[in-house]
Amino acid sequence: MGDWVFWGGAAGLTLAVAGLMAAALARGRAAPAAAQDLGVYRDQLREVERDLARGLIGEDEAARLRTEIGRRVLAADAALRAETARAEPGPAPALVAGLMAALVLGVGGGVYLWRGAPGQGDLPMAFRLAESDRMRAARPTQAEAEAQAAAALPPAPAPTDPRHAELLERLRQVMAGRPDDLQGQELLARNEALVGNFAAAARAQAMVVRLKGAAATADDLAMQAELMISAAGGLVSPEAEAVLSAALEKDRTNGTARYLSGLMFLQVGRPDLAFRFWAPLWESSAPDAPWVAALRAQLPDVAWLAGQHRYQMPEPGGRAMPGPDAAAMAAAEDMTPEARQQMIRGMVDGLLERLATQGGTAAEWARAIRALGVLGETDRARAILAEAEGRFAGREADLGLIAAAAAEAGLK
Repeated sequence: MGDWVFWGGAAGLTLAVAGLMAAALARGRAAPAAAQDLGVYRDQLREVERDLARGLIGEDEAARLRTEIGRRVLAADAALRAETARAEPGPAPALVAGLMAALVLGVGGGVYLWRGAPGQGDLPMAFRLAESDRMRAARPTQAEAEAQAAAALPPAPAPTDPRHAELLERLRQVMAGRPDDLQGQELLARNEALVGNFAAAARAQAMVVRLKGAAATADDLAMQAELMISAAGGLVSPEAEAVLSAALEKDRTNGTARYLSGLMFLQVGRPDLAFRFWAPLWESSAPDAPWVAALRAQLPDVAWLAGQHRYQMPEPGGRAMPGPDAAAMAAAEDMTPEARQQMIRGMVDGLLERLATQGGTAAEWARAIRALGVLGETDRARAILAEAEGRFAGREADLGLIAAAAAEAGLK
């Protein structure tokens, strides 16, 4: 039934276009020049009669004009008969339209038979849901995904600081003999992630969750899942999905778990469920949340795939980033350009000092990079960029935010 509807609709549209073409061809046949002259002369005769009725010309003048125009009418009529006799009949508009319709149907049908899938049936919802279930069940395990990622990706680089590499190796040795040291496992997870050893970081974070037991928070579990996904090359394995479910059981509002759960559903062909996770997350997130950049890039396509074709992304909610207060802005208006530049430089230096001593979000690092670019201090901006990329290694959303700032600052 579906094939008949498709082919019937295609044929109907082609015939409709052919009809429009035939009408256009019929209207487009130009009348002979003599026929156009005859129309002009008839208008002139009517104009003579109107002028006579209004008293603009006399009867003698009207008679003279009628005679002159009549002579021209006779000459134009003779020319029209001669042109009609010489003209060769061309193809009828209907014939031309029919030939073009046949050409369109032939070429279009041939291309469809060659490149299309005429025997492919519709994909009903039940089939697509079953296919999603199959994809979900066929995912590799965490160990298999980590092995595949390790084979496809280059090994994690060694720490550039020899002292850091030595301390990390010493920490590994200590924790091998003290696996139940909670603080040591937390420290090991952070440092392994910092150098890109995500599989080792995920194992250490799993130990953190086990040691904490019931006291483990949703953030602890979300961090474990994020490290597992990074170790698996971005794939959400069944084991990572179970950790995400545990995180959401503890806190349904956990942003990292909500974003990664949506990613999992997108990977198994369920953009509709991904949209249910991501749209509310976007609308409730602070502008500097680590997943905002990724959602900004992906959510429009996910909404379209989910059938939400009219979805319009609002600006993410939340607090504004720290900056000068109203008094400082008012004072800046009265400053000289040099003083204003000095004030801006002082604010940037304060932000950089806080990032160096206390750390900060990816949005704050991005803000520092953009500010240094505006000030023209590209060398310092490049140094901050390199440090930020190291701090947020493996966190694609954060790295996307930082890369965007680097591009705005002219570094990429």
